Amino acid sequence: MREFTELFKALTGNEPFPWQQALFDRFTSPEIAARFPSTCDIPTGLGKTSVMAVWLLALAHHALNGEVRSFPRRLVYVVNRRTVVDQSTREAVQLRRSLHEKPELKEVATALRALASKTTDSPLAISTLRGQFADNAEWRDDPARPAVIVGTVDMIGSRLLFSGYGRGFRSRPLHAAFLGQDSVLVHDEAHLEPAFQALIEAIRAEQQLNEWERNRFHVIALSATSRSGDHAFGLTEADQKNPVVDRRFRANKAITLHTENEKKVADRIASLALDDSLKNSGKAVLIFVRRVKDVSAIASALRKAKQEDVETLTGTKRGYERDQFVKSNAIFARFMPPSDRTPDLKMAEGTVYLICTSAGEVGVNISADYLVCDLTPFDSMAQRFGRVNRFGADPNHVARIEVVVGTRETKETTKSDGPDKINEFDLRCERTNALLRKLTRRSDGSGFDASPAALSALPLEERLAAFSPQPTIVPVTDILFDAWSMTTIREPLPGRPPVDDFLHGLSEYEPPQTQVAWRQEVESVTRDVLESHPAADLLEDFPLKAHEVLHDQTDRVVDELSEIAKRHPDTPVWVVERDDNVRVSTLSTEILAFDRKRVETALRGCTVLLPPSSGGLSNGLLDGAKPFSAEDEPYDVADQWLDEDNKPRRVRKIGDESPPGMRLVRRIDLSKPPEEVEDDGSERIWCWYAQPWSADDDGSRSARQKELLTDHLGKAREHAAALAGKLVDEPEASAVTRAAEWHDLGKNRRVWQRSIGNLKAEILAKSGPRMRPLQITKYRHEFGSLLDVEAETGFAVFGAPERDLIKHLIAAHHGRARPHFPIDEAFDPERPTSKAISEARDVPRRFSELQRRYGRWGLAYLESLVRAADALASQDIGAVESMSNEAAE
Repeated sequence: MREFTELFKALTGNEPFPWQQALFDRFTSPEIAARFPSTCDIPTGLGKTSVMAVWLLALAHHALNGEVRSFPRRLVYVVNRRTVVDQSTREAVQLRRSLHEKPELKEVATALRALASKTTDSPLAISTLRGQFADNAEWRDDPARPAVIVGTVDMIGSRLLFSGYGRGFRSRPLHAAFLGQDSVLVHDEAHLEPAFQALIEAIRAEQQLNEWERNRFHVIALSATSRSGDHAFGLTEADQKNPVVDRRFRANKAITLHTENEKKVADRIASLALDDSLKNSGKAVLIFVRRVKDVSAIASALRKAKQEDVETLTGTKRGYERDQFVKSNAIFARFMPPSDRTPDLKMAEGTVYLICTSAGEVGVNISADYLVCDLTPFDSMAQRFGRVNRFGADPNHVARIEVVVGTRETKETTKSDGPDKINEFDLRCERTNALLRKLTRRSDGSGFDASPAALSALPLEERLAAFSPQPTIVPVTDILFDAWSMTTIREPLPGRPPVDDFLHGLSEYEPPQTQVAWRQEVESVTRDVLESHPAADLLEDFPLKAHEVLHDQTDRVVDELSEIAKRHPDTPVWVVERDDNVRVSTLSTEILAFDRKRVETALRGCTVLLPPSSGGLSNGLLDGAKPFSAEDEPYDVADQWLDEDNKPRRVRKIGDESPPGMRLVRRIDLSKPPEEVEDDGSERIWCWYAQPWSADDDGSRSARQKELLTDHLGKAREHAAALAGKLVDEPEASAVTRAAEWHDLGKNRRVWQRSIGNLKAEILAKSGPRMRPLQITKYRHEFGSLLDVEAETGFAVFGAPERDLIKHLIAAHHGRARPHFPIDEAFDPERPTSKAISEARDVPRRFSELQRRYGRWGLAYLESLVRAADALASQDIGAVESMSNEAAE
């Protein structure tokens, strides 16, 4: 392989900094235990997200040297939940584009492609939080393929704990497995989420106790403002001498501190922003404030002063509108580097203002010419300063930073074990104020020096003491890990709390959050239709995606929902609780029937799903006073989950005509009572479709074309052999292969064939497009497979531990058997009842023993290899990829 410097430049377009070369040397070290630094402290603007590129080149290095088993194939990049624009997504996309286009990267791309279990044109899978790569199947369809997964603390953390927000019980083990095994998790801006950092370190420590899981999950805390004095990895001495690093590290930034009454801070910020030196500068002016209401007040003041180019950015906006904002907003484009802008987007000219809450502090690759802001704790201020004159490109430009420090006549106090003390958040702000005044004054008299170099020169202990108050970190235990891993127990389970407190900790300074989204099914699927199509099942087939949801403080959500409830008290509403159970109710019952405190408690951490007719959406924000209008922005955007070619990944439509290239996921009869029917019934069938590679359902009921059971099992065996041969050793590799070969034996039942609409003698694994699925039984074919597998030739040659593993992998390939089959599913109409009872009793015993042997994430990983082989075989109908005889054996 070529030299790192040459490859890195081809991959990223930039010369590597010395620290990036040093990190590559760590990743490629022969000593496995030394490869992954626990902490990586790199100042903002110095390419932290390039960790992806370094990892990718290291993976190719290990692949070319035949050492890939000891280096993770997936990089999981975790961003703070406040992030609005995801720079890391663009980084991943650019890496893949370079691998496709650059001749000098041909050897790297070939090595990465060879890691996949089947032939692929793309050397890197990408799945991200939002946009074209949002939660797609790329990262999990072939677990041998290199992949980058980008998500928030909530998205990644909940999935790691077998709880995935918005995920049904069937997919939770698969997500936990592919995030928690054969992966390195990079936690960006780790200081912002200390509870999550403690959690992932606890998961790694737990896995290190299990021989099979050991060293299959790695954690790197990435931060420009670490809470720890432990600089496990950071800028090298050579970095300090690098001219680009030096220019950014010493970028000209000058702070002026202003004191103002707390109640007038927003007015003072608006006044400073309208000073002639800024208003007439023709520059990009960034404004940061803590409160959403201050964003609105300042924007109003600027517009009243005839400033037209004013835009706002908060973390409360729905994902759909946020994505559109980034792509098409001319004002926001002024703050973005040219490489990140949408091609042909015309930028606003003259002086422009962008007013943000903390949503613009992290994960946003923007750079302003000037900054005006209120005071926050030191770690937050450092992030804000990093968004002005970010790259130090013009050595003659001095970025002015105006900081308004709010004061109160009487400080609020809280009782402690000792004397009264001021509010902890205010105390951290006071320390920050004092610390900023210790900065060196610039020689040109423009203010205090706010360059990264000046900030890092402040005493470490004083910086840490001025950081945001840490939340109370809720400790995790092995008992909790066990409880979360039992995903087939869908009802509330004593000793299994929701995971959000473990992701973020408990903090009085971070108010509780509630999500809101709009879906047509809330008002369309009612009455007895819900009995055959429960709300939880519908959301499992068509999960809520990030672009559909807005986040806001629970108290503000209750305020706005109260306004809607006054207009539409009987409006149906689905409340998705923190454990993903769904409460079907009405707005009046949820919002108006109880006292305010009880309502807020009930909605904390939940998602409120409204029908579009309720209104309440204004420019992506929750606005209870806004009535529904068909001419307004779209409310239900579930079908706007698009692929890289801007084609819908899923569609809901009236009628049985299947969209090209999609398969049926669910067919709902919306029949009204006979006296209300005025047509022939053709307009009452609601069909839900999905692209096969994007579907969230288990895929066992229907397909684009029919497939014989024997053919499907043969393909699944081939895919499993290819996967297992690359990813696990014996005897597990053989167990995975055989489990895939036998996983669908239970489909050879008349009742199952009828349920997929097959009334012919042929035995199918997948129904054809013209077959109509029928919900006529709760029979589970994987349970039937358990009853048949012992009679299969080759099963008896395995030892008892491997036989147990094979049976569990068969039982769990659609998410059951963790730890049991519900009693109404533990039967087989064509096998003796006594055998079914005996087998059902054995399922929990196997799960418990195997989880002790392989670990929680390790067992889920083995399960997921069988599931991946099944999915690959299902997508392969009529076009099985050729595999070597050696891989198939």
